Amino acid sequence: MKLRDRIGIDLKRNMRIEDGAVWAAENGVKHLDIQLDSETNAITSFDEKRISAVRTVCEKHDIAIGLHTSSAVNVAEYAPHAATGADEYLKAYIDIYPKLGAQWIVVHAGYHFTKDKATRMKAGLERLKRMADYAEKKKVLLLLENLNKEPEDAEVHYLAHTVDEWKYYWGLLASPCVRLSFTANHAHLVPDGVHGFADALDFSLVGEVRLADCWRNGHEVHLNPGAGDLDFVDMFRRVEGKGFKGRYTSAFGSLEDMLGARDYFVDKARQAGVNVD
Repeated sequence: MKLRDRIGIDLKRNMRIEDGAVWAAENGVKHLDIQLDSETNAITSFDEKRISAVRTVCEKHDIAIGLHTSSAVNVAEYAPHAATGADEYLKAYIDIYPKLGAQWIVVHAGYHFTKDKATRMKAGLERLKRMADYAEKKKVLLLLENLNKEPEDAEVHYLAHTVDEWKYYWGLLASPCVRLSFTANHAHLVPDGVHGFADALDFSLVGEVRLADCWRNGHEVHLNPGAGDLDFVDMFRRVEGKGFKGRYTSAFGSLEDMLGARDYFVDKARQAGVNVD
């Protein structure tokens, strides 16, 4: 498959999946990343009629869809009742996956409040193990994403934002239903850098690479490519050089920005010596 066809798009929250699939087909986009939390595509809105409509349009246009859970839902939650809610939230995504004909779900490790980091990591890992077991029964693929750093003096910090933190969860990869989602711009925010993550990763275990620009060791922003200082030539050289042949997902700006950026990415990959055809 040509590199251009491997670059999909994070569908904006205010566009119905059905409309997004038609838009994708009209613009030669092969896959979409979709969150089911906002009013437009709330997971509770998918009755049998709407599920059938989504499957029909995606199958007609050969559009693959992946689901993307919200990082605001704390997978590392341990408080009574709230912890049960986190389980039910993830299970709801897993349950709707086969109904919609989805092909992956991006999940996260949660976040901590500085002093409770070890407790949160343990709770999150245990929850993800339960979800992996549940996913195996449903034949669902979960992709665990490396998240972004928060300012050093913030009380709340995302987990799995450095190589070492992400590795804490890699025992989950023993399950055939768990793989990784590598967000290059998140890696660029921490000292490990894209190079550190790429060196540590076995790309046969990576199901997706997510793309946006940002500033080295800076704060979380999703800039259009070229608006920050992420070296996409080096990124493609490292990622493709380690044998990655999977999907890329753009997550920045408008739909038109992401659509136009495919040519930018293909050009950077070509400069890296990647066979884009």
